[in-house]
Amino acid sequence: MDATAHGHMIASVPYKAADERRAEGKALREAVPRASQREGKPRKEDPLFLQIKEAKASVLEPYAGASAHANHGQRVVAGQRLMQSASDLFLGWGTGLSKRHFYVRQLRDMKTSAIIEDFDASDLRAYSRVCGWALARAHARSGDPAKIAGYLGSSEVFDDAMCDFAVAYADQAQRDHRAFVRAVRQGRVKAVVETS
Repeated sequence: MDATAHGHMIASVPYKAADERRAEGKALREAVPRASQREGKPRKEDPLFLQIKEAKASVLEPYAGASAHANHGQRVVAGQRLMQSASDLFLGWGTGLSKRHFYVRQLRDMKTSAIIEDFDASDLRAYSRVCGWALARAHARSGDPAKIAGYLGSSEVFDDAMCDFAVAYADQAQRDHRAFVRAVRQGRVKAVVETS
């Protein structure tokens, strides 16, 4: 597929069978950790991996209306740029010959993830706070502060509503968990406990 994004040639990739794509994906998953385990600064011969993903209509379109962006890849990119404090240099979008929308991003070999299975209650609370802060910060970047402040006004109505919602949601989560545990104990739901 020849594709252009922002006027530049992105890729010329022939169609490949699903087995070939799976094999390439496996090779990439094995290569990325090896590349990231090297010590020192990046070298010019280090590989650069770009990920091209198809972008379809937002699941919110039936409720919120069509996107302001003609290309669904552009919609994804615009959203990522709004929420990220430092955007991916290679972030872009385009349309393939088959008229499918896509977006491009760097497949970073330095991403890490927390192993939450090893967290105790204190670690999980701290991690949840950090995740909540990051999510709030990302969403705070996506709106016009003056318009939001004008809409909310100076009263505590919105603050109170958010607190009420949070408490009600937590209560519902606890009820759901009790129902789940009860279903497991009664044999209506099978639970699998993983051990390391």
